[in-house]
Amino acid sequence: RLIRFLSPIENLLPNVGEMPLPPYIHTPLTKPDRYQTVYSKESGSAAAPTAGLHFTPQLMIELEQAGITIAKVTLHVGLDTFMPVSEDNPLEHVIHSEWCEVTPETAALINLTKKNGGRVIAVGTTSVRTLESAAAASTIPNRVNTISGPTKLFILPGYQFRVVDAMITNFHLPQSSLIMLVSAFAGREKVLKAYETAIQRGYRFYSFGDAMLIL
Repeated sequence: RLIRFLSPIENLLPNVGEMPLPPYIHTPLTKPDRYQTVYSKESGSAAAPTAGLHFTPQLMIELEQAGITIAKVTLHVGLDTFMPVSEDNPLEHVIHSEWCEVTPETAALINLTKKNGGRVIAVGTTSVRTLESAAAASTIPNRVNTISGPTKLFILPGYQFRVVDAMITNFHLPQSSLIMLVSAFAGREKVLKAYETAIQRGYRFYSFGDAMLIL
């Protein structure tokens, strides 16, 4: 059955729907803004890019004052992001697709940074997937291309990163595609050691947990 609306329904969604939350959060959010980054703009994501929850407006100002260029990308996180990889061989897992966009302005900033010998530090695995998808669309090494559309890039250990030099990320669920992405970047043994240390020191995991910077 096809339903046709006479007017846009986006403005009605906050009143008739509920914010999707990870399966390990069992209580409603009294302050939905807590599960939203301060720099979010486009609607469409089924989950927040949780590494970005650590950033405040003041921190964004201080980063720019320190000479750090901030470039923004868009990736609409899908609900499948919470699904574990159940296959014995991760290569057999069918990764979900997510819509992402790198604008010409953002691509130009990133390419200029790489040309000048700077580093690209991705905030969250969502940004990593977006940037590496844009890099895969470029015919020039260490550069990104403008993209707008779905990506099915599956980053596993052994993947050769094209443009991301460092990342900020939270501590992820076991058997998830996200922890595999982090392991591809830092190495599985180092990631496991970092997680062991985090547990010993009482760090918080998952969406509202602590973050780590991987250089």
